[in-house]
Amino acid sequence: MRLVRYGKPGKEKPGLIDAAGKIRDLSEVVADIDAATLAPRSLARLAKIKPEALPAVRGAPRIGPCVANVGSFVAVGLNYADHAAESGMAIPKEPVLFNKARTCIVGPYDDIVIPKGSQRTDWEVELGVVIGARASYVSEKDALEHVAGYCVVNDVSERDYQHRRGGGQWAKGKGCPTFGPIGPWMVTKDEVPDPQKLSMWLDVDGERMQSGSTATMIFGVAKLVSDISQYMILEPGDVITTGTPPGVGDGKKPPRYLKAGDTMSLGIDGLGQQAQRVVAWSKPA
Repeated sequence: MRLVRYGKPGKEKPGLIDAAGKIRDLSEVVADIDAATLAPRSLARLAKIKPEALPAVRGAPRIGPCVANVGSFVAVGLNYADHAAESGMAIPKEPVLFNKARTCIVGPYDDIVIPKGSQRTDWEVELGVVIGARASYVSEKDALEHVAGYCVVNDVSERDYQHRRGGGQWAKGKGCPTFGPIGPWMVTKDEVPDPQKLSMWLDVDGERMQSGSTATMIFGVAKLVSDISQYMILEPGDVITTGTPPGVGDGKKPPRYLKAGDTMSLGIDGLGQQAQRVVAWSKPA
């Protein structure tokens, strides 16, 4: 299944994408694409529904974040050896974890706002893992049983905040408003037989910047879910974003960063595509 949320920000409704790529309204079946809906029993019940039995959504509504009320937005750094190399950092022996602020989450086609005074806003296409069952001290062997599905994430980053102002922590450069587009939809894990065989890409103004595959992750999805569960409890609706392949702006020679007027497009095989316009920060009215 491909589960989606559509509508104005803060008023999104749950939906399901049918075989023709159209949105079907799920609001009479579930309240939202949230922790309750992502539980294994609920997903099994949804899988029995014939999409054509659901009302079709007319027009082309805004697509919101594919998961509602995300509890923890956990990110993994330097999880591709070639990205670690372009960043001038050692290949990690253990997963590098940090948190992205929940308030950075936006829809896959929403604008990306360059923070006030930023000169080094950057891009990162990543595989997102959506938790469906509570995970605490789970083994790597059992880890994927706790996964509901997968989605595309753009881990937008401000490198000056991350490195010079970060004090050794990355949260400052990762949680700015609009820095966490997720979606366009969540694909349930039954449709992704192997999350370590997914091609991914990102373009800026039509120029290919990143091209990679989850096959080259240092730590795969099962390892990450298991490892993270040793240090925190993962709850249904939590999202893990698993690191990026090479090609980020900060690693180019000379470096290249986002500016107002740029457009980004990115995608992962089988999980859909995102597209964002980059806009300058302006003082709220």
